[in-house]
Amino acid sequence: MKRYKWIIWTVLALLVAAGIWAWKFKKEASVLVLHTAHPAIGTIANTVTATGTIQPVDTVAVGTQVSGTIKSVFVDFNAPVKKGQLLAQLDKAVLLAQEEQYMANLSQAQANLVFQTSNYNRQQELFNAGAVSKSELENALYLYTNAKGNVASIKAQLASAQRNLSFADIYSPIDGTVLSRSVSEGQTVAASLSTPTLFSIAKDLTKMQVQASVDEADIGNVKKGQRAIFTVDAFPNDTFSGTVKEIRLRPSVSSNVVTYTTIVDAPNAELKLKPGMTASITVYTKEINNILLVPAQALSFQPDSAVRMKYAIAGGPPTGKPGGEAPPAPPTGINAPPTGGKKPTFVWLKKDSSLVLQPVETGLTDETKVQILSGITEADEVVTSYQVTNPEKGSGSKGASSPFMPKPPGGNNKNKNQGPPPQ
Repeated sequence: MKRYKWIIWTVLALLVAAGIWAWKFKKEASVLVLHTAHPAIGTIANTVTATGTIQPVDTVAVGTQVSGTIKSVFVDFNAPVKKGQLLAQLDKAVLLAQEEQYMANLSQAQANLVFQTSNYNRQQELFNAGAVSKSELENALYLYTNAKGNVASIKAQLASAQRNLSFADIYSPIDGTVLSRSVSEGQTVAASLSTPTLFSIAKDLTKMQVQASVDEADIGNVKKGQRAIFTVDAFPNDTFSGTVKEIRLRPSVSSNVVTYTTIVDAPNAELKLKPGMTASITVYTKEINNILLVPAQALSFQPDSAVRMKYAIAGGPPTGKPGGEAPPAPPTGINAPPTGGKKPTFVWLKKDSSLVLQPVETGLTDETKVQILSGITEADEVVTSYQVTNPEKGSGSKGASSPFMPKPPGGNNKNKNQGPPPQ
């Protein structure tokens, strides 16, 4: 009886050991999944990115041509003003005193002119009668001419004093909005060497512009009239649109980096954009609509041994075995497809359980999508990559993509190409 029990226990132990070994060392089933995509009609574009500052289209700095003390200020920041509106006023006491002084001098000069005129006429009559010499007549003429010139000189000085007096009233030269006020009542301004700026007035805040700095490596692709979009930190969810208005030829050099100032029009009907905001700009240098596109990964995909074990490759005999033979070399010479002088490009098409190598002619690319000119249609199924999954451990537990799959663009490339925003 003990012998049978020992045999039973031995069998049970062997069964448990076999179960553990089978559970631990069994081969995990894996599934290879191809990722495919159908060519689609869309839009592709090449772009140039830059940063800039938002500014009003027309800004006027209002100053003063005379020195003095600010007596009154009639406007403040953000105040709307009209052309000819009084903005500030200088103390006129000194300027009025100068005007009165020149008016007094003019009265004296005019009185002297009347006397010298009468004296000259008298000397002329006496000279004609032979009572005075010619030198006395010439002296009278000199005094008369000098008095006449003195009157003209003092009149000019008086006009200058009156003009300076009018400069004490500072008016707005345009319709607009006051952006800055640099003076306060009681402040002294000196206009001896340079004109001090008292106010800065923007003509129309509904029409703004972005002054962007475009790198010299990108400026060759930027042209007047190209479409541009930009964002500002104040409204991260809003995208503003504009047009390249001007590319200024004067370069700017900073840390050995050459940039060119590019002006982009920025309509501001809602007045969201404010002067001084920093804008991140994207200029569309090339843009094509309604074209056939495929993912850029499709042009880099190559089937490896794992794919060949499952799918028949075009050109291989239908032996019933997984895989098949390697595809034939791409045609060359007179049998090569037209490429317009470009390097031949191929994609892999999935047709049932086979993969077919298909030559295509490509156009514009933005590193994410590629324009297809000929070779495939929207009905074709293009292979972009593959993945190995384990159903028992969940999808992607041992997922692997093709090593030939292109990496997404990145780095510090300033001329990063990207497609247009979703419409």
